[in-house]
Amino acid sequence: MAGRVIVFGATGYTGRLVVESLLAAGVRPTVAGRDPARVRELAERHRLAAATADAARPKTVRALVDEGDVLVSTVGPFTRYGEPAVEAAVDAGAHYVDSTGEADFVRRVFTEFGPRAERKGCALLTAFGYDFVPGNLAGALALREAGDAARRVDIGYFVTGGGRMSSGTRATIAINAGRGAAHLLADRQIRLLPFARRVRSFPVDHHRHPAGLVGGTEPYTLPRIAPGLTDVGVYLGWFGPATHLMRLASYATPLLTRAPGVATALRRVGDRALARTGEGPDEQERARTGTLVVAVAADERDRELATVRLTGANPYDLTGRLIAWAAAALAAGRVQAGGALGPVDAFGLDELVRAAQDAGLHRE
Repeated sequence: MAGRVIVFGATGYTGRLVVESLLAAGVRPTVAGRDPARVRELAERHRLAAATADAARPKTVRALVDEGDVLVSTVGPFTRYGEPAVEAAVDAGAHYVDSTGEADFVRRVFTEFGPRAERKGCALLTAFGYDFVPGNLAGALALREAGDAARRVDIGYFVTGGGRMSSGTRATIAINAGRGAAHLLADRQIRLLPFARRVRSFPVDHHRHPAGLVGGTEPYTLPRIAPGLTDVGVYLGWFGPATHLMRLASYATPLLTRAPGVATALRRVGDRALARTGEGPDEQERARTGTLVVAVAADERDRELATVRLTGANPYDLTGRLIAWAAAALAAGRVQAGGALGPVDAFGLDELVRAAQDAGLHRE
């Protein structure tokens, strides 16, 4: 019997996209959130079950799920509000999927919650949208082509076209930059570095474009499918030439965040980004923006062995579709392993390729 799918944060911007994608796939989720009126309105519109839960009251989040259910969380910023949902899933023995892009939270899922989930037999799929499924897919494809000689893979995330960010995306960037949060795999060890401390360039539109270091899932997940890997880096290329200025600023960030009042000021930046929560580009705006992800595999001498480019759907639409697909697959029992998993070790590379194509992401 398939488990229930519960979308926590269903009335938010990403949550609504996930619900729409689930309905399009024939899955009727329970919608949950902290505002009873908004949750009720959404549930009545689609004739869905509804529940009220608030991350500030963890017991209400725990009450959402039972063993075998799938809890989808889009409630961010995750470093502030994410723990109750993943804690509830692990405690219940429920599967879990989220939309985070925050490096600190990604690390916690893999290092703190993952081992507990493995013992419980439930799967945790963190950052299962534009952040960071495409890079896992592109990286895995590049590694398969590169073969056993691959020792390093670098992944760059870009967007094509224009368009504004959602309130949640703005908050994520503010939090990652403010906390100085990034990580990479270096000499087989996870190493923490400030946001954008390292810059790499990637082939985009016949030119090389800079991207700054972020903290994705790939440093944790790709070595599982390519044990010879020693180095994995994930980079964000949204800022063009300003990326180099961000690298210089990264040297000051650790000192600034310890200065009186600065941490509070950075927190307020995130608060302002969320002050108009649930907002983001509409369908027409999203249609003008696309996803571009590049993965480059290299050998121990840093000679390029394979390059894979994936392009396609707007990052927000892509996120909604990928999360919905993962939730449906988990509910149907198509993932048997437990713990914090990456997209490839959860579903297999060939199935992930098909799912990405269905979600609008294709190889060039």
